[in-house]
Amino acid sequence: MISKYIYSIVCGVLVWILGVSLYLLSLYVPILENPDLQSNIVLVLAIIPSSCFGTYLFYRKNYIRPSSLALRFIIVTTILDALITVPVFIIPNGGSYSEFFGDPMFYIIVVEFYFIVLYFSNYLIKKSQGQKHIYDGKIS
Repeated sequence: MISKYIYSIVCGVLVWILGVSLYLLSLYVPILENPDLQSNIVLVLAIIPSSCFGTYLFYRKNYIRPSSLALRFIIVTTILDALITVPVFIIPNGGSYSEFFGDPMFYIIVVEFYFIVLYFSNYLIKKSQGQKHIYDGKIS
């Protein structure tokens, strides 16, 4: 059995892969004149289902406090951004670490990510507790 801590990291990596994939895909489908704005809009929207999916996968088999899961996801994705996203995708296109991590949109996305995981985790926990009461013959 895989540890819940390792599994939370794996789910965080999956969320990062989905987010980066959709971010990069949006750069190849030009809709707006500003490709950076377009990719940030796509990422802000894509983080919602991606983080919900990662949270759902984690809570199917494990449990930790929702705030702990949200912080783990943020730490994992930030480390992967520093190790992979910036050197492989940002720097070759003329960007830098300071540009990437100094962008206010980065922190807006981090806050959004935290609260989505926190909210969806609490929703899944309450939903599972409600189902246990129904199965016990109690309706709550």
